This record gives sequence, structure tokens and C-alpha cells, in this order.
Amino acid sequence: MMKVSINGRGILNLIKTIPGETTNNQSKVVKLFKSPKLGEDYTILQALVSPDMIIIFISTVFGVGGTLTAIDNMGQIGKSLGYPQRSIATFVSLISIWNYGGQVAIGFSSEFLLSKYKVPRPLLFTFVLLLSCVSHLLIAFGVPGSLYVASVVLGFCFGAFMPLLFSIISELFGLKYFSTLYNFGGLASPVGSYVLNVRIAGYLYDQEAKRQNGGRKLVGSSEKVLTCIGVECYKKVFLIITAVTFASAAVMLVLIWRTKDFYRGDIYAKFREEREGESDALEETEKKDEKLDEKIEK
Repeated sequence: MMKVSINGRGILNLIKTIPGETTNNQSKVVKLFKSPKLGEDYTILQALVSPDMIIIFISTVFGVGGTLTAIDNMGQIGKSLGYPQRSIATFVSLISIWNYGGQVAIGFSSEFLLSKYKVPRPLLFTFVLLLSCVSHLLIAFGVPGSLYVASVVLGFCFGAFMPLLFSIISELFGLKYFSTLYNFGGLASPVGSYVLNVRIAGYLYDQEAKRQNGGRKLVGSSEKVLTCIGVECYKKVFLIITAVTFASAAVMLVLIWRTKDFYRGDIYAKFREEREGESDALEETEKKDEKLDEKIEK
């Protein structure tokens, strides 16, 4: 390869570049983006551009984001469906209680199923996504008394998502940069909430409220805020959320397929080897110290 340059006297020079330089630069770029084996320590850049992380992010944005949208709007949903204020307060309590229950239950069950039967955590994540669709459909069709059940399911699912999400990230991408990747995974939830809650739920609710109030527009703070009453207020919203949550579960199936061999193996073998290596090194140090003590005594 030839490179053109002009020296200080304005004379055109042709400089022959070393082929190895281009090759080395290309290899560095390839090495920078090339993903190591699953379970090894990824760099931050390798993890962020990994297809597995992209799948996790998309599923979390539209799966967990839908659940968070339902939780954020539970008070307004209860009012739209005609529930009294006492019941609405009960919904909030149920969500909080079962949020904790979901964290504890999925934490123990996922670890047991993984160690005993090699059930991958992405499969459990998919199951929780599909379970959350039940609550979305209950809200969409406004079955009498269904918000009690929906609150329990929503709380359980939202509690179950986080332990599974962060466990999957730590297992697939290692622990070296886990604190950064942890926050990247957590970022997907508010992003999904903004897309589904603000851009979709808020817009469709306002449109239905305007329709019920004769097409009046909300202009300025002086005008009374329009409210929407009835099943139709959130029906379209949660049918859309159900569809995107189901799609997120389908996307997560790709991750299950990509990681099936990894989860069939012993994902904790590396940590045991490191621990055994540390134990051997400690034993050797102790033996050396014992020999040194014997020499000093002599």
C-alpha cells in the first residue's frame, strides 16, 4: 500500500506503508469487539455490542417496561374501572407485598432449578414475561374484581424480573465489569416505561378522555383535567402492551437457544477452579513458612 505525503520543501513523496501495520490495526479492532466465551469476563464494549446483551435489553425494555407501566398507572386504572379509593390502596399494597415475594421465590427457585435440573435462567425470564401477559389482559378487558388478581401477578412478576436479569448478566458476561453492566441492564426498565407509559399509555388515555368529553382539548393549567371512565380507557393500551410483552418473550427464546450449551455445563466451574488455586497457593505459602521457621529454630 502506498501513502502520499508532502515534505517541508513541497516535494511530493510516495511512502510505502508497512503491510504489518494495517494488519495489526485490524487485529486490534477485531480483538476489541470480539466476544470471549460465555461466562468469561467481557469488557464493557464487548458486552454492550454482544447480540446476547442486545436481546436482553430489548426484552427488558418492552417486557419489564410494560409491567412498570401497569404499576405506575394502577391508581388511575382503578378510578377508570370504578373501584373505590380503599380498593386502590389495597392494589398498591398487594403490588408491594408480592414484589418482595417474587424476588424471594424466583431467587430460590431459579438457583434450585439451575443446579438440579439445568433449567436456564433465560427460560424462567421468558416464563415470567408470559405470566405478566395475564395481568395485562385482565386490565385490558376489565373483568369485575380482576384488578386484585392483576395486582398480585404484577407485583410478583416485577419482583422476579430484577433478580433474573442481573443473574443472567453476571453469568453470561462475568463479574469484572458487573457494576457497569448492572446499571446498563437496569436502564432498560425506565426506557421501556417512557416508551410504553408516556408515549403510548398517556397518549391513548388522553384521546379516549377527549372523546368521552366531546372532543375538548386540554389547553393550559386553567382548564379542568379531563378524566376517562370505563374499560375503553386502557383497553387499547394493554392490548398493545400484551403484544409487545409476548414479542419480548419470543425474542428471549433466541437467547435461550444461544446459551443452551452454556447452561447445560457447569457454570460455576471457573469459580471452583479459582478457589482451589487460591487454596493450593495458600498451602504452599504455609509450607514455606513452616520450613523457614524450622531453619530459624536450628
